Amino acid sequence: MAQQERAVRTRNALIESAAELFCKDGFDVVSLSTISTRAGVSNGALHFHFASKAALASAVWEAAAQRLRRITAEGRARSEATATAGGTGATGSGGTGGSLQVLVDTTHALLRGLRHDVILRAGFDLSESPVPVAAGADLRRRWQTWVEGVLAEAAREGALARDVSPQDAAHAVVAATVGFGALGSRNAQWLSQSMLTRFWALLLPRLATEAALKGLVASGRREGTAGADGVPQPFRVTARSGA
Repeated sequence: MAQQERAVRTRNALIESAAELFCKDGFDVVSLSTISTRAGVSNGALHFHFASKAALASAVWEAAAQRLRRITAEGRARSEATATAGGTGATGSGGTGGSLQVLVDTTHALLRGLRHDVILRAGFDLSESPVPVAAGADLRRRWQTWVEGVLAEAAREGALARDVSPQDAAHAVVAATVGFGALGSRNAQWLSQSMLTRFWALLLPRLATEAALKGLVASGRREGTAGADGVPQPFRVTARSGA
């Protein structure tokens, strides 16, 4: 059992070290020996776990994909719990915000992850790698698919403004969140709660019906973040532009 635990720790250390170096220097530049040195293990131990740099990159990507799945699943779970406690839908009596609020909350969770979790950052960076790390290894595409699904649900709930296409809205949200992630690799302010809250404060009045807008919290619904990044909690948007 102790040997198995050491093997798991070694493998995890290699994945984290690889993620750090891929983010810092890029997949093409980093060598396996640099990764093993950073992880504090021998080259032999590295090759025991991973036959090549591509295999190690694939493991980094899979670990990042698990984190993204957890972020999106937790967003759904919070929404369902809130709806059960106080009403359902975009304009339900509980004011849960429906699928649009799920989207807002999950984008905040994603940017927190990109700010604090180097493996998640590396997974998104590897989506740009010219060398495929695994079949279908594109976190950005997975994120886009999830966002498109949530906005399609918002449209079915009647939460989107009449002239808003779910697909066009998804393109805007994905472009912004992925762009914040890319810019955040050089300046962490792009990954801050205040930056994303201001984005939603700008977009939501155009995206949502007036009825749906009243229940939406642009700063996201998350316990224990009052005043984070200088954003009052909760930060609601209450009027549509031009209304």
